[in-house]
Amino acid sequence: MPPELPGFYYDAEKNRYFPLKGPIPGSSRAASTNDAQKLAAKPTQATKFCRRTRVKISKLIQGRELSNNIIDYRKGKCNFKEELLKIQASQPMVWKYQGTEKMGDGALNCMHMYIHTPEGQTGIDGLITASANGSLSLFEVGKVAQHFDTGVKYVPDLVGTISEQNNGERCKAPRHLWQPERAMLKLPSSISCVKLFRKHPPNLDDDFSIQRALITTLGSETSGGSLFILNLSGPLELYSRTPMRRLINDIASFSCTIWTTDCNRNATQAVIGTNLGAALVDLETGLATWTCRSKSDVLALQIDQSDNNILCGLRNGTIVTVDVREKREGFSTRLVRHRIPYSPLRKFHQKSSKQWFELRGNIDLSRTLYMPSSICSLVSLQSYDQYFLASSMDGSMKLYDHRMVKRGAVLSYEGHVNSHSRLQIGVDPSERFLMAGGEDCKLRMWSIKSAELLYEEKVSDSALSTVSWNGTARSVRIPNEDWSSAVQKNSLGAWCGSQDGLFYVACS
Repeated sequence: MPPELPGFYYDAEKNRYFPLKGPIPGSSRAASTNDAQKLAAKPTQATKFCRRTRVKISKLIQGRELSNNIIDYRKGKCNFKEELLKIQASQPMVWKYQGTEKMGDGALNCMHMYIHTPEGQTGIDGLITASANGSLSLFEVGKVAQHFDTGVKYVPDLVGTISEQNNGERCKAPRHLWQPERAMLKLPSSISCVKLFRKHPPNLDDDFSIQRALITTLGSETSGGSLFILNLSGPLELYSRTPMRRLINDIASFSCTIWTTDCNRNATQAVIGTNLGAALVDLETGLATWTCRSKSDVLALQIDQSDNNILCGLRNGTIVTVDVREKREGFSTRLVRHRIPYSPLRKFHQKSSKQWFELRGNIDLSRTLYMPSSICSLVSLQSYDQYFLASSMDGSMKLYDHRMVKRGAVLSYEGHVNSHSRLQIGVDPSERFLMAGGEDCKLRMWSIKSAELLYEEKVSDSALSTVSWNGTARSVRIPNEDWSSAVQKNSLGAWCGSQDGLFYVACS
């Protein structure tokens, strides 16, 4: 079976790909700022439109039985499983955990870990949250410390509206959060990023192999940012009197602001994005080497699957690819100078006499691209190693192909609202769905392959700035199956954080 391509479906009879509805390169112009503002002003209409075009469940089941999972409808052809997953994702249940205000507005990530209990060693789901005030917290999800009597329990409450499909079902709430007594730590400054170590090899199914995380602090007026490793390889004595500080290893401190970080697959090097550029850090020695120098902050970055290139998103809206295979020694080694033209999309540069800015590093100029505003998030797709998602601070969200950067974006995801914030975007493990919170306090979800807006609703009183998916999407919940039992068997959902608190979005 030929591989799936974002924005296309494959017709086996005609042995070719056909474009789905969406801004495929060359088919239509990119949406203007005015168009985006009009769309943002009428989010309800956009949501109703996308739901109106989806096939009914009865039609999907009929197609599955009669047409071998391929369903014909007036917009083209679709796959039974893909469409059913879209329907489930468009009707999520959103829960807010009371008492968790300002705990996850800086960064968050979910991971598995082992702990010691009176009955022996056991595996649990954990949640790491970081706040803008520098507080780092660790939660146990679900078991609610049935063996211990110290700590704080947080209970979820349903928020938002219940869809018609779920209205008649008795929906069981997701698991509680439990924070051990000493599972909180105050770091020197605001926490800017929490990044889990990546699986090696990438298709490894053992989630317990990811038990370490990189943590960066932004820095303050008196000191720069720092890089830490949170080691949860355990088994952990979470309920002993051992403070959480012993789980943190200081790697290096810098005299610059640190915005973000990523790690290579061998867990030997990290790369940090700063207000001076990007630097590689040896995680054993703490020694740093500049790989890109820029006067424009590196607000977002991503190491590609080969570990040979770093994708850097700059404050001025430029995205550059830096090759890190050339060995350099010393933090201040001179790098190759490049003159990069300013983006023609940025309004304030049109009034300036400056047409170029300077970058230093081993940069592939042919892969340079631009977005209308500062880059706030970058996510590479593992299923398609040439594709990556990018978002900027004007609300633009796009899918790019490294091989066709000169032709513009492959797809654009409309409806997102942002004007100046570093709002994260999150991709589910199956790489079907894209989730982000907007400055209008609404949560939105799109289909990555078709750019269809599946869900949008206001669930918080402040912007949901952080997103982290968990669970799998390997099976599909059958209609009329008990929702709560399906969640326990195969939970696909995401954690979100805002100043208003922690939220869980259950999509299946």
